Amino acid sequence: MTDTERALDAARDALDNTEDDEPQPDWSAWVDYTELEIMTGRCWTELDRPLRAVPVLTRALGRYSDDNARDKSLYLSWLAQAYLTAGEVEEAARHVGRAASLAYGVASQRPAQRLAPLITRLRTHAGIGAVRELLDRATV
Repeated sequence: MTDTERALDAARDALDNTEDDEPQPDWSAWVDYTELEIMTGRCWTELDRPLRAVPVLTRALGRYSDDNARDKSLYLSWLAQAYLTAGEVEEAARHVGRAASLAYGVASQRPAQRLAPLITRLRTHAGIGAVRELLDRATV
């Protein structure tokens, strides 16, 4: 078991054991299972484990409201990164486009900062229709 797996298991245990008499970590007051799944997917993405990241992020993002546009855009960027790492260029482009749409008009630069390197990586695949469409929209 890796350090990442141990940490994620400990976080899950902390959420599962909110009824215990033992004091829980401060973060457990604002993190729910959806947030934990998102963090799990982000970990696997950053560790270049897209086959672990994609299903977890997809499941969690399916429950995550578009009303939280900034956060959902950020989390979609990790899903796009996982797809790109896995060589699924069309899916990566689709999720970058969705993240960019959600991020449009939000008062934070962080989504754009996360998406910029993904768009740069996708430029090498400009011959693929989904990527070309994304790049055309990104230059507008």
